[in-house]
This record gives sequence, structure tokens and C-alpha cells, in this order.
Amino acid sequence: MPRVVLLGSSPGPYAAFGQSTPSAALTLPALPGCPTVIGKLHGQIASLDSAPVTIARSDDAAAYRGFPGSLVETSDLASDLRAVADAVEHATENLLILPANSLIHDELIYQITKSKRGALALITKEPREEDENGDAIVPNVPIDEALPEIGDRSLEGLPVRVRAGKSRVISVGSAFHAVTRPNSVLLGPLHLHHKHAVTLAEAARELADMAHLLGPEDDLVQLLVLGLVRRGVSVGIRGRRDLFFRRLNTPEEAAQAVSEMSAFDEDKARLNNAVKGADGFFTTYFVSTYSRFIARWAARRGLTPNQVTLISIALGVAAAACFATGARVGMIAGGILIYFAFVFDCVDGQVARYARKFGVLGAWLDATFDRFKEYVVFAGLAVGAAVSGVGDVWTLALVALGMQSIKHLLDFSFGAANRRKPPSPLPSIALSISPDTELRAALEQRKIARSGGIRGLLKMWTKAGKNKTVYWARKMIVFPIGERFAAIAIVSAVFDARITFITLIIWGGLATAYSLTGRLMRSLA
Repeated sequence: MPRVVLLGSSPGPYAAFGQSTPSAALTLPALPGCPTVIGKLHGQIASLDSAPVTIARSDDAAAYRGFPGSLVETSDLASDLRAVADAVEHATENLLILPANSLIHDELIYQITKSKRGALALITKEPREEDENGDAIVPNVPIDEALPEIGDRSLEGLPVRVRAGKSRVISVGSAFHAVTRPNSVLLGPLHLHHKHAVTLAEAARELADMAHLLGPEDDLVQLLVLGLVRRGVSVGIRGRRDLFFRRLNTPEEAAQAVSEMSAFDEDKARLNNAVKGADGFFTTYFVSTYSRFIARWAARRGLTPNQVTLISIALGVAAAACFATGARVGMIAGGILIYFAFVFDCVDGQVARYARKFGVLGAWLDATFDRFKEYVVFAGLAVGAAVSGVGDVWTLALVALGMQSIKHLLDFSFGAANRRKPPSPLPSIALSISPDTELRAALEQRKIARSGGIRGLLKMWTKAGKNKTVYWARKMIVFPIGERFAAIAIVSAVFDARITFITLIIWGGLATAYSLTGRLMRSLA
């Protein structure tokens, strides 16, 4: 569970104009009981951290008393930053840093805290005038000068520059630090792996020492992301997508935000997020289009992911039994059953993500019995071929099984090796330097240095993946489980076991060669 830090001293970019109100003083009309913003937020984070740290100015501290956790009173921006440093420095859990005036969906909090990125910030792009390169037309100046150029309060944050291809923040501004051609705005929530806690604390203390150069409009979260980026931490980005987030400063904003939030279907977003975003072509278009609704139905009736896994296993064994008859009706029935065995294989994971029921046993069962279902179907097809007199296909079955086992070994071993690989360091520059020119130049040099040889080929292949046809072709060529089960279901129903195994061997051979080539190139790069 993450360690939560609430920033009551995080007024946002328009506090300098006298529009900020302590969030605890704001009620949320139209919600049951009309809770305060901070009261609702404490209810949302109770399952994450029962004793969060709240940092607030002494003048506003009374609004935050009476809630669980500790309250740290501060007097100015420098003491805010030092309080954050003290709160995070010795963290042994991941950190969730939230402005205390946040109105946010539960599902968005969940998605942010489940991120595997070392650091993740909530970012949005706003419609603004852009140049021919797609960059916002904003001068290369510090933020206090850039604010009037950017527009009205709909921005909800301060400008940063992100690199879309790498999905990370590459430049952040403040009243002192210039951000060149900002193209996005930072909304507020920041999730951080505890390995970066010391770096964040050091950067916060250094910014505190130079607080006289910063301005009243500088936001705490903005400054923290600035410190991380300038110290070489890769800060990933996430948009709101189909969920709601806003930082509230006035009663009028609170009333409007509650009305806007009610227009969002949080359950639908939660259900959509239960579906993996990187599935194969067959899974995406022929399973996940409706399996999510089965998952919601199952979750609402109390079915656990493990129970759904057992249904999938039973269907897989039944499919193998049908294949073993060797009869045409049995082959067709087996094809239908193996398809639905795969559907419920997808449903078990979707139930786990929708109902948030995860367990080591469930993960082990899912991974292990995926292989079991596949191999027992191979055996059923071979037995059916012998019964029907198609011929001896056991050799073909063993070749298909061996090839698939080798491919699984390559995938799992490469994944394990990647997890052990230290991340490539990013360039950094001192916080005492105002322009970001040096940092951006270092990033550009790093990009050029990494664009030659094998890295260049991999980069070209990655860019080619932006084309939808190439993207799905790459997804299909690796022969994921959805495509394998689809091939078994269709080919066995139309032809016989021999043709099914030949299809598996040819497609599996291409997939193994493709995967092995890619693994070797990435390892050498």
C-alpha cells in the first residue's frame, strides 16, 4: 500500500489572484451528506493509508484537523518543501502525493497507484494554438510570465513539456525555471516508487533553499516533478481519459465540478480498465468486446477469479474430450468449447481487475493451467486422429508442443532478464539553472547516440508500429494464446488434426523465429 501525502499548501496556479480556499472549507453539493472535499478524499484513501500526512499552512490548518493521520503546519513555500522532504525521505512504501483540494474518481486513484512506472504524473493536453510542429505557441520564459500567454483557468494546471513517444515529462517550469515550448499541463497527483524517495527529498530541500527565486503561483506538485525531472528521474505521464479529476478553489468550482463529475460513468471506466490494453487481435475484437460484461456479471454475483479459472479449465478438458472422439461433430464441438475456454480465461483476469481480487494462487493457477489446457487439447487432437484413422500425428503433436514450450521459455526468461536490467540513466541539470536548454540538448544528444546501429533499427520498427495494420500484424505474428486457440478451433472444425498441427507448427515456427530475433536484437542493443 502506498504512503499518502496530502498537500493542503498546494494552491495551484491561480492562488496568486486570491482565488484559493482551504479545501476542507468547501462542501460538495449534490453528494450524499454534502461532504467536504478533504473529507471525501480521506474516505477514498482510507484503504490505501489510514494515517496520511497532511501539509498545510498554519492559517488554514484548522480546516484539516480532526482527520486521521498527522498534520504538519507550515508558514511559506520553503517550509512546505522541507515538510514534504521530511515526510517522504524515509519511505519504504511507494508514495502517492495528492493536492488536498482534489476531486477525483476512486478508479483514477486506483489506476495511478497500480502503475508500474517509477514515477507517474497526471497530465492533460488542452486545445491551444500550435505551431507546425504541434507545439503550443508559448515563449521560452518562466511560468509566471507564461501564464497570461497560455489562456484561462480551464488549463487547471501549469505547463510542462512531454515527449509523447517516450510518454514522459522532459521539462517543467516554475517562476524561475523556464520551460521551452510547453505542450501539456500537470494536473496534480504524483505516484512515486520508494526508490526515488531520497531523490525527491533532496530536490525538495534544494528548492526550499532557493524559494526566494520562486513565486506564489508555484505549485508544490509542479515543483516536485521539476526536481525529479532535473535530477534524471523518468516521470511517466497518464491522462484522465474517461475519468474525472479537478482541483477546487472556490464554492462555485465545487458545485460545477460535482455536476460535471456526475456525467462520467465510473463503473464503465472501471470495467474498460479491467480489459488489458495490449491484447492480441483476436482477443481484442472477438473476445474482449463482450467478455467484460460477463466479468461484471460474475463479479456482482460473488464469483471469484479462481472459480472462473476452474470453469475455463473444465471447458478446456471438455474440448479435449470432444477432439478425442475423432468424429466431425466432436471436432466442431471441441472447437466451440476451446473458444469458450479461452473466453473464460480472459474473464478470470477481468474479474480480478474489476473486483480487485488478486492473489498469488490465482496468478499461478492462471499461468499454469493456460499451458495445461493447451497441451491437453494437443493430446485430445492426437487421440482423435488415431481413432478416426487420420494417421499417426503424435510426432506432429510433440513438435508443436515442444515448439510452444521453447517459445514460452524464451518469453519468460527474457522478461526475467529485463527485470534485472538497470534502467538507462537520463541526463540531469542543476536546479539553479533557469533555462531548460541544457537538459533538452542532453536529451537530444542521447537520442542521437541511441539512434544508430541496432538501436536505430529497433526505433524504426517501433515507429512502424504506429501504423494500425503493422501494429496488428506484429501482434498476430507472435502467435499469442488467443490466436493459437482460434487457430485450433477453426482449423480442427473445418479440417482435421493433422492440418491443425501443421498450422500450429508453421505459425509457431514463424513466431519463435520472430521473437528470438527481436530478443537477440534488444539484448545486443
